[in-house]
Order: sequence, then structure tokens, then C-alpha cells
Amino acid sequence: MNSPMFTRTSQQESAIQTNKVLRNTYALLSMTLLWSALVAGVSMAMNLPRPNIIIMLVGFYGLLFLTEKNRNNSMGLVFTFLFTGFLGYTTGPLIGAYVSADMGDLVVTALGGTALSFLAASAYALTTKRDLSMLGGLMLSLFVVLVVGMVASIFFQSPVLSLALSSLFIVFSTMAILMTTQGIIRGGETNYISATITLYVSIYNLFISLLSILGIMNDD
Repeated sequence: MNSPMFTRTSQQESAIQTNKVLRNTYALLSMTLLWSALVAGVSMAMNLPRPNIIIMLVGFYGLLFLTEKNRNNSMGLVFTFLFTGFLGYTTGPLIGAYVSADMGDLVVTALGGTALSFLAASAYALTTKRDLSMLGGLMLSLFVVLVVGMVASIFFQSPVLSLALSSLFIVFSTMAILMTTQGIIRGGETNYISATITLYVSIYNLFISLLSILGIMNDD
């Protein structure tokens, strides 16, 4: 039987490890967001074209795969910045299009909404005693719906479908933030690179989805 001293020491080590993962995750997330914003700014300033759907898919899933594959070594950090830089590059032309159309205020609103949503979801996950792992099954079902919806959107250019997809992406991304954050706190997520990527993609999807909704509501 473990002694009380050993139990307390184990609990302390677990708490230290959890705090380390949480600290490293938020530090890396901050750096990747700044890096992504910088790349987006350069992309927008240079008026670079947004890549087509093939390049988007290959770049996104290819770099995502390489990041996860190397998450336990130093190359994981390299691919993390390549991945977030790539998404920053793809975002630049989109923001530039809104600014060129005199809708820069929508970009600011989307950024504010994204920040508030992330902070609210993170705060809830950090303080709630409810087990949020139950969201996993719902997220899987929602993921299937999103994949089908995205395929349908290729053939049907409908504002209503786009609005529905963007709304579902917001729900899905919020769930991912909740589960990932609580996973770190409860020791279920021990790799800060994986946690950072999940949170970054969730924030990215929140921003793009909010921007899309605001654009549709603005009849553009």
C-alpha cells in the first residue's frame, strides 16, 4: 500500500506536469497566433492569391500529419510553425478581400468574437467540475455532418448552406476547445504540441466561420 507521503508526492508531480503542459500549450499557442498573424499581414500586403482547394487540402492535412507524427521531437515545433504559417498565408487574401470591400469592421468584429469565445470556453473548461469528455460522441457525429455539408457546398453554392456550415463549425470548434482544455487539466492530454494544434485550428475555424457569417449577414 502506498504511504500518504508517496501519494502526496505523486499528486504533486501530477499537478506539476499538468501545469507544465498547460503553460507550454498557451505559450506556444500565443507564439503561433502571432506568427500566423504576421504571415497573414505579409500575404495581404503582397496581395498574394488564395490557394485553390487542392493546395489548401494538401497543405492543411499534409502539414497537420507531419506535425502530429513529430509531436514528440524537436521537428514537431518546426512543423507547428510551418502549419500555422501556412494557414496564416491562406487567411491573408481573405482578410484583404474584406478590407478592399470596405468591410474591415467585420474583420475586427470576427476577431473580437473569436477572442471572447475562446476565453469563455477556456474559462469554463478550467473551472467546471463536469466531465466534458461526453462531448466526444457528439463531436464525431457533428464531424460527419460537416464533411457531408462541405462536399455538398462544392456543388450547391447556397448562402443558407454556408450559414449553416459556419454555425456548425463554431459549435464544433467550441467543443474542441472545451475538451482539449479540460483534457490538459485532468491529465488526458499530455503533449503540448498536439494540444496547441487543436486549439489553434479551433480558433482558426472560429474566426473564419464568424467572418463568413458576418459577410453573409452583410449580403456579401
